[in-house]
Amino acid sequence: MTETEGVIKYQLQDIDITEINAWRSIMHRLAVIGQSRDKYAGYGYGNISQRLSGNSGQFLISGTQTGRPESLTRKDYCIIEHADLEANEITSRGPCKPSSEALTHTALYQRDPAIENAIHGHCPEIWRQTAALALPHSAENVPYGTPEMAEAVQSLLQMHGFRQSGLFTMLGHEDGVMAFADTMAAAGREMIDCLAQALVIAQRCKANYNSRFII
Repeated sequence: MTETEGVIKYQLQDIDITEINAWRSIMHRLAVIGQSRDKYAGYGYGNISQRLSGNSGQFLISGTQTGRPESLTRKDYCIIEHADLEANEITSRGPCKPSSEALTHTALYQRDPAIENAIHGHCPEIWRQTAALALPHSAENVPYGTPEMAEAVQSLLQMHGFRQSGLFTMLGHEDGVMAFADTMAAAGREMIDCLAQALVIAQRCKANYNSRFII
């Protein structure tokens, strides 16, 4: 397909990353995105993406193993130009490699054009309360970063009638949580609101447990 047929060739230097970077910093401060020697064998975790305008199907995503800095630069982002879910193939452009979760982001964007932003994070507080919060979730036997996960995500969208925003957990991906929406702010609020609900449940359980030992 040529550019005259509707494909927009984005250049990273022409893309405003201020909004996506600001929300990534918020997720980093909440430890939803980050890197720690005490977690996940010391590897960075979490990523964030934003659909690019023009109905091109392309999107911007933070690169693999960029969890440590609180704020990223353009060199820490890349553009997903094409993705084939069934073939497990990604074509990207930019100074870094995309995360293995790029396929999961692709599944969201390909399933519903109303979804324009996504945050994949690791949040044990939310993940552990999947049942208590009645959260949609992928099965424990579905590994992350695979065509099977992408298929599971698209099935969740259809099954639960998600439209412009939502959140689900990935039980086969330790602490894995994904929020998405039509705006980056709405995706961020989905994550924060769910974290608050999970903390309420955890604190109530702790209070009830402690009250059993009060004479």
